[in-house]
Amino acid sequence: MQDFRPPAVPLVTHTPYFSIWSMAEKLTDDWPRHWTGAIDGMCGLIRIDGKVYRFMGPQPSEAPAMEQASLRVMPTRTQYKFRAAGVELTVEFLSPILADDIELASRPVTYLTLTAESTDGRKHDMEAYFDITAEACVDKPGQKVVGSTNGAIGSMGTEAQPILGASGDNIRIDWGQLLLYAPSGVAVCPADEARMAFVRGEHSFRGITFPRAASDRWPCLAAVLRLEKTAHLMIGYDEIYSAEYMGRKLRPWWRKKLRNAKELFASAEKERESIARRAQEFDMRMMNELKMRGGEAYATLGALAYRQAMAAHCIVEGPGGKSFMFSKENFSNGCIGTVDVTYPGSPLFLAYAPDLLEAQLEPVMLYAESSRWKFPFAPHDLGTYPLANGQVYGGGERTEEDQMPVEECGNMLILVDALCKRQKSPEFAKRHWKKLTQWANYLKNKGLDPENQLCTDDFAGHLAHNANLSLKAIIALGAYAQLFEMVGKSAQASEWRNVAMDMASRWAQLAEEDGQYKLAFDKPGTWSLKYNLIWDDVLEMHLFPANIKRKELSNYIKRQNKYGLPLDSRADYTKIDWVFWTASMGDREQFGKLIAPVLDWANTTRDRVPLTDWYDTKTGKCVGFRARSVVGGLFMPLLETRYN
Repeated sequence: MQDFRPPAVPLVTHTPYFSIWSMAEKLTDDWPRHWTGAIDGMCGLIRIDGKVYRFMGPQPSEAPAMEQASLRVMPTRTQYKFRAAGVELTVEFLSPILADDIELASRPVTYLTLTAESTDGRKHDMEAYFDITAEACVDKPGQKVVGSTNGAIGSMGTEAQPILGASGDNIRIDWGQLLLYAPSGVAVCPADEARMAFVRGEHSFRGITFPRAASDRWPCLAAVLRLEKTAHLMIGYDEIYSAEYMGRKLRPWWRKKLRNAKELFASAEKERESIARRAQEFDMRMMNELKMRGGEAYATLGALAYRQAMAAHCIVEGPGGKSFMFSKENFSNGCIGTVDVTYPGSPLFLAYAPDLLEAQLEPVMLYAESSRWKFPFAPHDLGTYPLANGQVYGGGERTEEDQMPVEECGNMLILVDALCKRQKSPEFAKRHWKKLTQWANYLKNKGLDPENQLCTDDFAGHLAHNANLSLKAIIALGAYAQLFEMVGKSAQASEWRNVAMDMASRWAQLAEEDGQYKLAFDKPGTWSLKYNLIWDDVLEMHLFPANIKRKELSNYIKRQNKYGLPLDSRADYTKIDWVFWTASMGDREQFGKLIAPVLDWANTTRDRVPLTDWYDTKTGKCVGFRARSVVGGLFMPLLETRYN
């Protein structure tokens, strides 16, 4: 899509803590920022024939900004092109989080590659400067840091190192080590002085003493690169421990094979060219698939959503050497491993990396099977990121107050069925059959006409007789029937399918009103997106008559506002994930009509933050949430080709 302007541009994207974005029109307009909005300062300068220009960051003002000629965001790469003094400079950030390679996806290394081309036919003398400040390794700028360099690798971290010492939403990491690798060597120095030294043509930087606050002369890791045509460096972060699960500290997955930063960078440097090729191939394949399903504009938005969804997780080594993948509810409530966040984000993983979806579901199942979880329904979450030490939402482990019983049972049964079908094996379900059966029985008794309770759209409040939630429960029972089919128990499969079919028939009678289907069975004159219905198609259940879907889609197209389709009749806001799920139920023309306003919103919204999934369809204003993994739901259209 030509001239697409992302709300925010991904630069360094790996985990909820190591996630740096440009939230400005141009890379030189503002400092890069963590997804929370806190500054993670990075500065980029280039000297061309003795004159210094900026390509990243708003300072030093003594170096004029290069002209930003173009920007392109791909699934694993962001490419800027700049021009000045007869030179075109390509600046590429590559975060090679390939979903189908867990080893590579878990490595916290972003490659920054600079490529310079003459545009005036002359040969130019060039060198580049880069730095990243200690802001990236503290929660608050006043925290004291220490830093050191060992030739090609520089590191910086807090003096206190409170490993896994804090949990919450709007916080940054303050343990582990921020890392920079440059073949020419890395200096640890005051950022302002180093930048001005480069402007003056000096090639050595004054050192800095530690410990000192990150805001005290802005200590940074800096490198100067000779730029004959291309040069590169690597930005990394060693979290040491990334999460805690039931009181046990867990290492990042990459540490299974690579013991420390030296080995991490050695491997990343050795494999640099092959990784770049693989990333390019991955990007091309994904973009082509997205274009084929929804056109170029859809592919552009999907590319932006991919890195955001991946970087809203951490991948760790769980008990017994199993891979665990934990989501974080960014700008929501900070929960870790939230089931109704995994559910909307699941299409990305079902399309490209079902084993990573298993890594998200396994810790939930183990927790639910433990003595800690005493309820007959599925849990909502595992704790507050990065501490997965037990549910904190609603009544937590204490009471049923403000829980999501039907929501989470439905989510887990649907996801387990979808996972097993993608893996072409029922093994995951067989390991957890007893618990899945308990949840299926709960839905059989409680799912058709849900009590006054929350669903994943909890910002709208409690709602009884929720028609869309009832849909989820019915489809979940159809999923349980399919699991019986997969394990070769056809009699039980038929029994449970009949239960689901009977409930589906009763649902239509309860929900229908004048050719459309109500928000709640007892609320005439209302409507809502029945986004859960998509699984009836994707998993080929055929529980509901096709005319229900046709009626709903016809009504949805009529109800759109400037920036898209509202979630339901109560308000003008929407959820971007549910719009894409709903659009996926239609033909190509209907799909295009329903997502076109969303694409327009993303390209024009004034909220310069990583994709929000909750915004007003009339004003385009972000209502809440940002940088969440639920945007993996934008990949729902691809599941048709994976299951059929």
